[in-house]
Amino acid sequence: MNRRDIPNAISFFRIFLVLPIVFLLLNKSFNLALVFFIVAGLSDALDGYLAKKYNWTSRLGSFIDPLADKLLLLSSFMVGVMVGLIPFWLLGIILMRDFIVGLGALLYHLWIEKFQGEPPFSSKLNTTLQVGYWVVLISAQNLLTIPLSWLEFLMYSVAATTTVSGLEYVWIWGVKAWSIAREKDRERVK
Repeated sequence: MNRRDIPNAISFFRIFLVLPIVFLLLNKSFNLALVFFIVAGLSDALDGYLAKKYNWTSRLGSFIDPLADKLLLLSSFMVGVMVGLIPFWLLGIILMRDFIVGLGALLYHLWIEKFQGEPPFSSKLNTTLQVGYWVVLISAQNLLTIPLSWLEFLMYSVAATTTVSGLEYVWIWGVKAWSIAREKDRERVK
């Protein structure tokens, strides 16, 4: 392994952390789950920092990093519904957004051109809020007294940024696909 592989190794480590986090959440060992979740969140920041600062980017990294994020967050939200920490409707919004974005990227890749997209700001904000919401929510179980109004504000903020980021993806890539299709039609007419 060389230095360029460090961000990918960190992403694989984050994927490895998903199982213990799920296990701990299911068993309501919230304090230890919080430690693992924070380590996973910090590892995401670290691998992104290293990849950008030293240009240690790779095709594998562009796939494995968002996969690690999705596995961690989706599994956490699913378990959150199972143990009664979050409402099902919030998980539904998250799953719908991820399904639409994933399907849209696949269709764009198959029908238009190779999909290479940098996540928009709203998507990065959404991921940050989802991680922050989980840290606060898990902390509120045994560790800290957090007002219900704060938890509700964060929950609705996650719902809003999830919806906005999904719509932004649809808008940006829909307009781009439409423009490319229009240009191809013009070339066929010539």
